[in-house]
Amino acid sequence: MEFLAILVLAGFVWHLWRRVDRLEQALNWREDTVEPARPAPEPASVARPATRSDPEPAIVSPPAPPPQPEPEPIDAVPVPDTLPEEFLPEQESKPAFALDFEDIFGRRLPIWGGGIALAIAGIFLVRYSIESGLLTPSVRVALSFLFGFGLIAAAEAAYRFDLRIGDERVRQALAGAGLATLFGAFYLAGSGYGLIGAGAAFFGLAAVTAAAIALSFRFGLPCAVLGLVGGFAAPVLVESNQANVPLLTLYLALVTGGLAWAGQAQGRAWLGHLALALGLLWGFALLLSGIAATGEIVALGGYLVVLGTVLPAFLGRKGGWSVPQLAAGAVAILQMAALVADAGFQPLTWGLYLLVSAALAVLGWRDTALRPGVAVAAGVGIGLLALWPDPDPVRFGLVGGAMTAVFAGPALAREFLARAGMLDRVMVALFPLLSAGVAFWQFGSLADRPFLVLAAAMSGLALLPLAGLATMWRRAESFEPFSAAIHAASAFVLTGTALLLVTPGWLAPVMILLPLAGLLWLAFARSSPELGTIAWAGASAVLVGLLITPHVTDEVPRLWLGASEGVDWRACLRWGAVLVSFVALGSRTASGRATPVAEALAVLAGYGLAAQVIPQDALAWLCAVLAMALATLGASRIAAWSTALALAAAWALVPLSHWLLGGLLALAGMPMLVDAAVGIQDCLLRLAPLAAALGHAAWRHPSIGFRARNAVLTGLTVSLTILAHSLYKHLWSIDDLARFAALGMAERSLWQLGLLGAAFASWRLIQRPPSARLAAGFAAAGLIHFGLFTLLLHNPLWAEQAVGPWPIFNLLSLAYGTALAGLALLRRLLPTDFGGLRPVLDGVSMVLIGLLALSLLRHLFAGSVIDSVPLGEGEDLLRSLLGIVLALGFLWWGGRTGQRSWRIGSLVVMLLAVAKVFLVDAAGLTGLLRVASFMALGFSLIAIGWFYARQLKATAPQ
Repeated sequence: MEFLAILVLAGFVWHLWRRVDRLEQALNWREDTVEPARPAPEPASVARPATRSDPEPAIVSPPAPPPQPEPEPIDAVPVPDTLPEEFLPEQESKPAFALDFEDIFGRRLPIWGGGIALAIAGIFLVRYSIESGLLTPSVRVALSFLFGFGLIAAAEAAYRFDLRIGDERVRQALAGAGLATLFGAFYLAGSGYGLIGAGAAFFGLAAVTAAAIALSFRFGLPCAVLGLVGGFAAPVLVESNQANVPLLTLYLALVTGGLAWAGQAQGRAWLGHLALALGLLWGFALLLSGIAATGEIVALGGYLVVLGTVLPAFLGRKGGWSVPQLAAGAVAILQMAALVADAGFQPLTWGLYLLVSAALAVLGWRDTALRPGVAVAAGVGIGLLALWPDPDPVRFGLVGGAMTAVFAGPALAREFLARAGMLDRVMVALFPLLSAGVAFWQFGSLADRPFLVLAAAMSGLALLPLAGLATMWRRAESFEPFSAAIHAASAFVLTGTALLLVTPGWLAPVMILLPLAGLLWLAFARSSPELGTIAWAGASAVLVGLLITPHVTDEVPRLWLGASEGVDWRACLRWGAVLVSFVALGSRTASGRATPVAEALAVLAGYGLAAQVIPQDALAWLCAVLAMALATLGASRIAAWSTALALAAAWALVPLSHWLLGGLLALAGMPMLVDAAVGIQDCLLRLAPLAAALGHAAWRHPSIGFRARNAVLTGLTVSLTILAHSLYKHLWSIDDLARFAALGMAERSLWQLGLLGAAFASWRLIQRPPSARLAAGFAAAGLIHFGLFTLLLHNPLWAEQAVGPWPIFNLLSLAYGTALAGLALLRRLLPTDFGGLRPVLDGVSMVLIGLLALSLLRHLFAGSVIDSVPLGEGEDLLRSLLGIVLALGFLWWGGRTGQRSWRIGSLVVMLLAVAKVFLVDAAGLTGLLRVASFMALGFSLIAIGWFYARQLKATAPQ
């Protein structure tokens, strides 16, 4: 490990020294090159132009300007654009990864390696003498001092005879090695052998540190780096029987401070950051070694405070705080916490911590750069209070009160004097809050009985942010919304928690509402996003207080069960507190981004309050009436009435799901009986409220937007349709398959007729732009219902369905006639862009007419239940004749109306009829019947051809 540490230090020092050496040589070259090139001022009478016989100058420059009255400035002296190759960066003068072996291993490394070796040799010489027992302790220390001073004297000699030596790195290496040896000698004399006292060791180490800094200005920065790095390494390389922790921490603090001062003076902040890192590493090492004695605790605690607060503040005095400095403070916090915890949280350690914190607070009163250090110490204190195992309440209160006075007191005083910064305001707002949180962590719980002392302490702590807030509030010109918000939030949490500790748990929402009133007043008095956010957080806390208390388990079921067992006035108070909170937020403005959320939550809280009082049967109508009232009184508050509307829809969700399940089973072929429809009570108490609220929204808000209006109209149509369908089902009361076979056709046909009537009514009566879409929707619904249930699933041609005893005037004509009327209406409602669908509708109409004719023909032979009698030969022949008649009829209608689709349809029907006659009918006929059938077919075909030709001639363009 020692050898590895030596190698790491050597590599680091060599890299730093190499960079400094390159910069210094480049600067020396520039000075040597520029100054001789500066022309000396000559009298005007002596000046002459240059001639060809003049010797060529060493550096080619542009012609000198005419002589001026004053000497030419240095910046104007011509300088070559490029440096010599040896001073250029490697990436410019050499290819990537190119190494000059002779330059590195022959010219550079030996000197630096020699300096490092001398320093290590001095340390190991002392170590060897210790291990072998050759020399007495006094002689060892004396030899160490002589060796160190000798190296420094050799460095001074090299500096004075620089012209002969010709390399400044020699003196730098010798001086650095001598400084490292002197550091080790003083440490050995004081800590190892006790030859000198603590005071003498202190002055000796301070003298070496001062010498290192002074020599760095004489010999260059590498001297200071070697000396101070050697100083950090000396306690590791020089062993002793027992370490003196106070002296060691003082020594390390001096080394760290010297390095920080040197870096600050020479404009190299990385030196100070390196010192902090090495010093904090030593702090970890000391903590791991075990600190038990009182003096050791005091020494290490002071050392950590210096490295975590004082030195970072010194480094940030000019440029402000940086990430390394803040990291140093954070590491020091952890080490201080570990120190106090290891000492068992004794009064001595707390007293030390409080004394150091008070000193920092006094220094921070004048020097703002030290105030972040005070904040660091405050963070340490909060962490220590939280980690204190089983603290005594009285001692805990004393320590916490002292911390509050030390940290929050000066910050509040600066607020009164109008000298506070953001850090002071954060301290006033957050330190009492964090202290109370730690106290609650240690002693309190919402589930336990009230703690009056803890509540009183929190109320007292709340006075600090309240005082800061009041002071800022009076100074309107310097009012900062963010600072006011954090003060208000701190006071709200502290007072709310204090109230919760002294009141029963079921009153939690009400107790949180009390300090929330102050937040709402602040947000209304001075509108700002920050105060509004805090008010929102307070209202959310009221809601959380409602939901986390055990009483909510009895209140939530009433949201869908209602107040079936009487009124719970405690629940009313709890839900009323939530309602008041969000009503206040929602009433602030109707245009804020968060206002719709407040409106929605207020409506939900109001519903929850009503559910604690109103029975179940009235809740859906309550939601609907509330939606209609809000839409009438506050049309602009869309979130409020739409939330009430959503609640009404939620009440209709269960019956709608029941109806939807029955409909899905009906699509699978299972008849939808009356028990699959929505019950009459649910229709009146759940579906009707939703339909009423949707109808009111569609009527009162024609300008809510195209999409929203379409959604409202769609919901209204669906809810009314399901409501009407369920009531219609109950009117027929078809509860078994036998009644379905007898009444199913009639039920479906009249329902389809009702849908068609709704389509015609919406088209003719509403007279508004959406009426055409509404009419098309009703017509399409009727056609889909007819196609699925009458035409496919329960067609009388193959299903047991009674159609009525009379020919023509029966349910077949009603069902098919309704479908044909719906197709005609859809054809009329089609916009011009969808004209290509009209031939499709014509084709569907011709198919339905053909099926109707076949069904009526079947009815003549079979009666009401047309699938009960097998198909006979005569009926089969009449089907062929019926096909020919239908073809003639389609042809006539197409010619009369000029619709080509009907003429094409007639040809299709005629071809099907002819194919049937030739392939089916003629195969089973004999004799005159076969002749008669063919004769009839022939004359029909001739007539159709003649008529079709006339129609085409009449419609042809002239």
